[in-house]
Amino acid sequence: MKSPNFYTASALDRVGHRRREPEWIAEQLNHPETRFVAVWRGQNLVVAGAEGPAALLLPPEAVALEGDPVLLGLQERRTYFALDLSHREQPLEPLRVEAAAEFIDLRRVGPLLERDEGAILAYARGILYWHSRHRFCAVCGSPTRSEEAGHVRRCTNPDCKAQHFPRTDPAVIMLVTDGERALLGRQKVWPKGQHSTLAGFVEPGESLEQAVAREVYEETGIVVADVTYHSSQPWPFPASIMLGFTARAVTTDIKLAEDELEGARWFERSYIKGHSDDEEFRLPRRDSIARRLIEDWLGR
Repeated sequence: MKSPNFYTASALDRVGHRRREPEWIAEQLNHPETRFVAVWRGQNLVVAGAEGPAALLLPPEAVALEGDPVLLGLQERRTYFALDLSHREQPLEPLRVEAAAEFIDLRRVGPLLERDEGAILAYARGILYWHSRHRFCAVCGSPTRSEEAGHVRRCTNPDCKAQHFPRTDPAVIMLVTDGERALLGRQKVWPKGQHSTLAGFVEPGESLEQAVAREVYEETGIVVADVTYHSSQPWPFPASIMLGFTARAVTTDIKLAEDELEGARWFERSYIKGHSDDEEFRLPRRDSIARRLIEDWLGR
């Protein structure tokens, strides 16, 4: 059985049936066992410890409730809420936290956190990002308000009242292989030497398998077959669900789309396994599904 990808290992019960119970929500907001996942401008609250960073999950007495906390769910009878502090210039001011606490990009510490903690932080970051981008109705432009414990935004225009639900953008990410070789590309903005699997967003009216084939062909001119699902991963940077696949190359001559990639190459399995990360070649980040796709292939 495959181990879960980063940001997917949460045992949280999302308790969808509780989202329409305002009395229960109000009770949980002040319950001593409740914990708040604070987010500030896309960054999560973390504290440094002797054994590495850890998520700082705050009890009610440590926070000043502002805005509309979002119900994340229940875990071991403890309720979790996401709390957005992005409107504050100094987000630590209203919190009673230890000196070592700081807001930090989850991508910097995600691989170092307990898997369950990382999943909760990613969930909070993702849903609060959605709220920040849907403050106005896409139908009529009027302001929206949060409902159902943060899982719906409703238009405040009485002639519209459109409901908007949290969205995530589906993206395919795929490892293309040709026997003992794997196709990896790199973007100019990445760290020197970093290569990764190809990826791209799914377009309307397109199956996932079609998206894989189209993206590979558009970026490298490679035709693929035997597109096979591997696993998925929430990637709230800012709002994607990564759908991982493998595919077999039918053609092997690379015709690079330079507006998409800085480079793309075939890499031998033996080279990747025997190479240490440096400015010539390095694998993608450890918490990414791209890394998982490559490592699973290397381990076969």
